[in-house]
Amino acid sequence: MKIAIAQLDCRLGDVAFNASRMADFARQAAELGCEVIVFPEMSDTGYVPQRFREWAEPWPGASFDALAAAAAESSIAILAGLCERAGGNVYNSLAFFGPQGELIGSYRKIHLFSASPGSETDACTPGDEVRVCEFAGIRWGLSICYDLRFPELYRKLSAAGATVLINVAAWPATRPTHWDYLSRARAIENQAFVVGATRAGQDESITMLGHSRVVAPMGDLIVEASDQEELLVADLDLSLVDTFRRTVPAIEDRRMDLFG
Repeated sequence: MKIAIAQLDCRLGDVAFNASRMADFARQAAELGCEVIVFPEMSDTGYVPQRFREWAEPWPGASFDALAAAAAESSIAILAGLCERAGGNVYNSLAFFGPQGELIGSYRKIHLFSASPGSETDACTPGDEVRVCEFAGIRWGLSICYDLRFPELYRKLSAAGATVLINVAAWPATRPTHWDYLSRARAIENQAFVVGATRAGQDESITMLGHSRVVAPMGDLIVEASDQEELLVADLDLSLVDTFRRTVPAIEDRRMDLFG
């Protein structure tokens, strides 16, 4: 499975511009032979929580429709963080489009970031479902940014059969060590790939870390980006999951009688 990460530098609040950039990256990834491309958290609007209510759009809507069209035009699956409006609620969401533009699945961020800067709790409603999607014979576990700090979510995703764990993020440059260690830990403890797509650039007071990455099941980095906007490409050898789980049967050896 050949996969791409587009490490975007978004233009705040400019959905048309950001969607156009995502379509460009989708075309580039497809030309490189990728089956999937992953975009960061809130790729359509940028990350300023106090403006989410202003920027959020329903599904279908402008950003949703643009990405569905981009997936179909380039015949590539797209995962992208979007600012979703549903009724009176706003969600920090992740949409998974298939290569014909169909919606394969979606996820609403369960763990809302509550500290400054960038508190989401006043702007968003938390999701309440753990989501695993099936595509190309692979089960994909979905998560967003702050979720990375909660290993119980990833254990649920792993227990549901996920072997590729997606995290789309707007990770701040002030916490690079956390991004590094947590992404590796989630891969190692679940014996699965972690695909971490984060942002470049600056959104008002938040400077983005960049350093999107793909982590192998044993915790090794397959690829890692710089701190600038770029397209990252990696090959996922899913046999590594089976090999590691046979060699170190940590999944089988869990004490379910004690920990559930």
